[in-house]
Amino acid sequence: MEIHHTVPALRQRLSWATRVVFVPTMGNLHEGHLDLVRLARKHGDCVVVSIFVNPLQFGPNEDYAQYPRTLDADCAKLEGLADVVFAPSVADLYPVEQTMFVEPPPLATELCGEFRPGHFRGVATVVLKLFNVVQPHAAVFGKKDYQQLAVIRALAEQFNLPIEIVAAETSRAPNHLALSSRNGYLSEAERGEAIRLFRNLATIREALQSGSRDYAALEQAARGDLESHGWRVDYLSLRNAATLAPAAPEERNLVVLGAAWLGKTRLIDNLEIALA
Repeated sequence: MEIHHTVPALRQRLSWATRVVFVPTMGNLHEGHLDLVRLARKHGDCVVVSIFVNPLQFGPNEDYAQYPRTLDADCAKLEGLADVVFAPSVADLYPVEQTMFVEPPPLATELCGEFRPGHFRGVATVVLKLFNVVQPHAAVFGKKDYQQLAVIRALAEQFNLPIEIVAAETSRAPNHLALSSRNGYLSEAERGEAIRLFRNLATIREALQSGSRDYAALEQAARGDLESHGWRVDYLSLRNAATLAPAAPEERNLVVLGAAWLGKTRLIDNLEIALA
């Protein structure tokens, strides 16, 4: 496995690759990230993983400064899985002040976008930069960040990028907690409580599969359960799985998404729901 920190060095290495598959990350890797890399291996012969904590996608009161930087440990985990690690500095990826940005669609102002203004603008901009640097044939993104996946799919489609966007299922702990770098912020007691978000999403799924169509009541019941156990809920919402538009009663392919704070940690999760 090779590690490169600059754009020219990376491009030189990739100039002789046949089919490049790209996995962009912010590092602090866990088993969920490694599952993305394993999936990437099935889609090409050169797997590139980027490790870059992108300042553009963090708000002024978010955890950019505190976000764990664990490059050595990350590279050790990637040995035998990736071919190339691209770990640029901010100066490498933003050699001049970034005054041009990708403006995402209105969807980016809903759900997480409502509570993290500018987040998806920063995500779309850095992903387009990374796509231009790596020039992959395919790129892997996890369904755990479901809204992000939708934004990236729109980016690739609307800018006519010759890149296959591969969606990976959410990796979960044995108790079904979605794996996330931010789980490291949880205390031991909070780790036991954190599964409540998934349980409420699963309860909504079960109710829908049993015939319920009162979306508002299901969302409110889940919110109430979380809030009664000390959570601060940003949103719980049933959406069309393809467009993320608010779900209509007659639709069969849905996704329920939630974001909520447990103590000082913001957790997100979702479940796709296919109705007969």
